[in-house]
Amino acid sequence: MATIVKTKTGRWKAVIRRKGWDTASKTFRTKRDADDWARRTEDEMVRGVYVNRAPSERTTIKEALQRYLKEVTVTKKPTTQRAEITKANQLFEKLGRYSLATLTPESVAKFRDQRLAEGKSNNTVRLELALLSHLYTVAIREWGIGLVYNPVANIRKPSAGQGRDRRLTKKEEKRLVKVCNEHSNPYISWIVQIALYTGMRKGEILTLRRNQVDVKRRIVKLDETKNGTARIVPLIKEAQRVFTEAINHPIRPIDTDLLFPGEPGRDGKRRPYEMSPAWYSIKKKAELEDLRFHDLRHEAVSRLVEAGLGDQEVAAISGHKTMQMLRRYTHLRAEDLVNKLDRLLET
Repeated sequence: MATIVKTKTGRWKAVIRRKGWDTASKTFRTKRDADDWARRTEDEMVRGVYVNRAPSERTTIKEALQRYLKEVTVTKKPTTQRAEITKANQLFEKLGRYSLATLTPESVAKFRDQRLAEGKSNNTVRLELALLSHLYTVAIREWGIGLVYNPVANIRKPSAGQGRDRRLTKKEEKRLVKVCNEHSNPYISWIVQIALYTGMRKGEILTLRRNQVDVKRRIVKLDETKNGTARIVPLIKEAQRVFTEAINHPIRPIDTDLLFPGEPGRDGKRRPYEMSPAWYSIKKKAELEDLRFHDLRHEAVSRLVEAGLGDQEVAAISGHKTMQMLRRYTHLRAEDLVNKLDRLLET
């Protein structure tokens, strides 16, 4: 049976001690509320469905996300950590005041619609919702916070969309490389050209170390990639030239084996070069403000397809795990086939 007592502050505290369960207690403004809670809780204990909701009622979304960043995010790759911190900041601002127990599917749906109305892409919103959803999954399965369900699981997610298909024209490429070459830091030109000639991701390029690049054999060994699978990237002659320049350039610091290191931090350690500020100024000067760095990878992979490489060969170079991931590039083959058919019919 539950014990209902009046506290010194004039509120009513219900305490339930039942064999097989931890002691449950909660304080209410009125005795009736305490009685109702005690009756419902004892009934749930009898049916074996009781969940102690107190921790989830006391913990806000902001507090839970801060714990998630400290315990879960720190175990992920640096690029993922930075991305999750950015997403968490949006969740702090819009949903941080809610407790884990009081956040409803309606509130999450309102957040989704608000972010889309702000002009954020479907994919951005999907990733923010994915972070929030995983927070609830961890809280339920690992933290034992006392949640009945995940509110994110019950709402519609924005569609993934068709994805970008931005191609560089020859004139745009020449203009981009020219502006990069004029930049005071030669890193910019090397990084951009490597992306165009190899199809490597920005994070893969910026974290490269000298021992990963074998200029003579014309290969780059990638041990850590976005999808977790190591791969070897072959280098065309232009890529070989760029890597040779980057490795042998006299301005390269000797206190690190990073190929593109930034300035030393407060701890004296050098980390990968942060090229975002320079990249934005380069795009503006080259009049290519709609261009994203990842579009360079798309361009490189598209050229591999146009060159006639098979799907497995392209995937081995680009790191795409499934043939489905390459489907955005198959339309290029169709265009090539049309040209080939025309030539055959003309003969």
